[in-house]
Amino acid sequence: MDLVTVWFLAIAVLWTGYLVLEGFDFGVGALLPVIGRDDTDRRVMINSIGPVWDGNEVWVITAVGAMFAAFPAWYGSMLSGFYLLMFVILLALIVRGLAFEYRGKGDTDRWRAWWDRAITYGSAVPALLWGVIFANLVRGLAMDADHVVTAGLLDLFTPYAVLGGVTTLSLFTLHGAVFLSLKTGGAVRSRARVAALRAATVALPATGTFLAWTQAAHGKAWTLPVVALAGATLVAGVVLAARRREGWSFAATAVTVGLLSVTLFGSLYPLALPSTTDPAYSLTVSHAASAPYTLTVMTWLAVVFLPLVLGYQAWSYWVFRKRVTREHIEPTPAYGGGGPGDSPDGAPASAG
Repeated sequence: MDLVTVWFLAIAVLWTGYLVLEGFDFGVGALLPVIGRDDTDRRVMINSIGPVWDGNEVWVITAVGAMFAAFPAWYGSMLSGFYLLMFVILLALIVRGLAFEYRGKGDTDRWRAWWDRAITYGSAVPALLWGVIFANLVRGLAMDADHVVTAGLLDLFTPYAVLGGVTTLSLFTLHGAVFLSLKTGGAVRSRARVAALRAATVALPATGTFLAWTQAAHGKAWTLPVVALAGATLVAGVVLAARRREGWSFAATAVTVGLLSVTLFGSLYPLALPSTTDPAYSLTVSHAASAPYTLTVMTWLAVVFLPLVLGYQAWSYWVFRKRVTREHIEPTPAYGGGGPGDSPDGAPASAG
């Protein structure tokens, strides 16, 4: 296997890790007004992802950075085609991060309500738009011979791409609800179970249809069993959630998100970005790759640093593995209160 293929697989793994891990904290954020009946409930929900959400975002930073270094032409074509969607996602992630940090800095209900909306929209919008982007990445875009994307914004919202967005939004919402039922206790846990089953009524048909459409229009022979397995794990995750087996249910939804990503990248390869203008204009991974020397240096850096990053993230999940309940929530501090390093919501401010 040559280094070009190795790095395409590495980038696919990085995006898969991002969608699996950030997927559940997007879901928790999107469910904030649904499950959180009062301020304490919402602080329980926020604290359940408080130690890990920014660590999860490291995966997207690493994935985009690796694309820039290993496949600069792919990176450039994607930015030229998706820059408006990317800008909206970046803005949403910034607002969401600010909301986590500043929500507890004020002592009025109105202050917290505004930041709660920021968390909700800052989670739901990226969850929707990542699906639109990945669907377009597989379907292809109008592109000229120089691999410059000529498609407009409205061209990105085809029925297939919109279905991709609905799929990721509903699937992440289900994934987040299952995570909440696993990570929290009391009334929040009970409402999370109900939310998971309601989210499944959208996630099941949307994901099934999107996977089938992807396989029929863009899939390879080897992706067919992947699609079938993704459908089976999704159904299993919903059944396990209904039977209150939260740990196994969360593992099943995580595998489903991972297999969805495998299906998309598997359907795309060996292209990096198909052209709908003329197949001859499509960008292949070989044409998009950096020089062999660059890929060799990147490989050695990855061998040294990747285990450290993975080990640190696994350790952070282990340290903060216990359930969060209302009893763990301290009284709301006065404006500007809290000691140095304390999170406004009683959880470590960052773990990434």
